[in-house]
Amino acid sequence: MPIVVNEDLKAYIDPLTPDEHDALERSLLAEGCRDALVLWGDVLVDGHNRYGICQKHGIPFQTLQSTLFQSMEDVHLWMIDQHLGRRSVSDYQRGVLALRKREILNARRLATDPVAAVAENSAPADDSAAPATAATVAAPEPLKSREAIAKAARLSSSQVVLIEKIQKQAAPEVVAAVKSGTLSLNAAAAVATLPAEEQVEAAQGGKELLRQAAKRVREARKRNPSTEAGEQVSDSVEALKARIAELEAENAQLRAQLAAVAA
Repeated sequence: MPIVVNEDLKAYIDPLTPDEHDALERSLLAEGCRDALVLWGDVLVDGHNRYGICQKHGIPFQTLQSTLFQSMEDVHLWMIDQHLGRRSVSDYQRGVLALRKREILNARRLATDPVAAVAENSAPADDSAAPATAATVAAPEPLKSREAIAKAARLSSSQVVLIEKIQKQAAPEVVAAVKSGTLSLNAAAAVATLPAEEQVEAAQGGKELLRQAAKRVREARKRNPSTEAGEQVSDSVEALKARIAELEAENAQLRAQLAAVAA
């Protein structure tokens, strides 16, 4: 059976350093591939680096079918949880992964129980959890609040706010600088408030120019505190608009499902 390497899943895989890759390659050439590659159907779930090296050198390998998953969403959630538990993953990466986990869980809950999802999403978010029942104990806990996302990612709520701002406003070059460790979350969030052209120019100038751009933004805020307050209001308005759009879409889906039941 051909093995499928899912490109979306590869986004959750930590790339090996050149030294780590060389060490793994030497081990596989000397000892063979002793651990089975994990599959879900024909999709490769675990063992991507070993698979690539085995394919390159024609090294035989065994495969093992996982019984943990019922859907590709389960695979994504499993890989996200694997990465959230690793110390080598940066704060930014953990925040992005936790936000992605929230998206998957929210979409799943809406699909399986639209009435509960709409009611739950309309209520004020908090971290209090109802006692688990036999029907829900195996289900991942929904990340209904920023505090819950922060807990899942082992971050503070303020760090999650910064990561959301970077995701929404930062140019790809600035995001790359954060991922590489060149720029801190605080500095990246500050640079992300600049026009896209200025962000790209700063990123192309390297670490020092990025830091200078972040410093200029902070100094401008100190001179004019209303600017930062305005940004916070703008963020709140945009978040509210996005929330309204989500609820309208959910309500439309719910009405369609109720109409189908009535028919």
